[in-house]
Amino acid sequence: MHPVDRAHAIFLDVDGTYADHGIVPEGHVRAVRAARERGHRVLLCTGRPVSMLPESILGAGFDGLVASAGAYVEVDGTVLVDRRFPDRLAVRTVEVLDRHRAVYVLEAKESLYVPPTAEARLRDILREHFRHAPGGRATGSSAILDSLRADPPAAGFAKVSVFDSAIPVKGIAEEIGGAVDVVENSIAQEGRNAGEVFQRGISKADGLAAVMEHLGIAREDTVAVGDGANDLEMIAFAGIGVAIEGSAPELLAVADATAAGPREEGLVAAFAALGLA
Repeated sequence: MHPVDRAHAIFLDVDGTYADHGIVPEGHVRAVRAARERGHRVLLCTGRPVSMLPESILGAGFDGLVASAGAYVEVDGTVLVDRRFPDRLAVRTVEVLDRHRAVYVLEAKESLYVPPTAEARLRDILREHFRHAPGGRATGSSAILDSLRADPPAAGFAKVSVFDSAIPVKGIAEEIGGAVDVVENSIAQEGRNAGEVFQRGISKADGLAAVMEHLGIAREDTVAVGDGANDLEMIAFAGIGVAIEGSAPELLAVADATAAGPREEGLVAAFAALGLA
């Protein structure tokens, strides 16, 4: 890594990058605050919707958010992008998910929705997944469960997280049709048919582009850090792309550098090497 001497826009994935199972290490909080004090703009760039970002994650202070994997973008309180599933596509998506007894969450900026018939299964899955959190803390699961509402989001949803299904999530996307695409998530790594269903053509890289245009920051003055399948376009697009060690080979292949994971407070060393903090 080579230090940079200009104000940059820094985009951080949340799960597996900035936080570990919903727990943010103190070193990462300090690194974000130090980078902002030096004049850099720091934004979260996550597959989570805004409603799944508790104060425990936002507490360091950020200049904006790229949420729902690029479907929602906000900078300094100004909403730049808010893309939801069109009505017909939304109905088709839910029909297919229900047909295959999927455990899913409809994600919107305002709230999350899980079908009542699947809520107990969702709680069991989350309990198992987040038991691996540092110290066994349930912060990660509460960020989801505390935002659940009894009715689907009135303004529609931006993305769907599937936690389990009778068939692979790729098969669900094929049944829905070409307007959607899927990417695996961390639950899939535990042997479940899990992943995220989103509108085709939307990615975190689109969020970066919207922020860059709004702030007047050049592409070469952007840094993106991530570890998941939905970070691929972001890492490839940014001026400097940093992949977390142990990420998938395709992500490592497009990255300019690597950093240790959140349990090792990897952003501390990465920010220092880049001259960001």
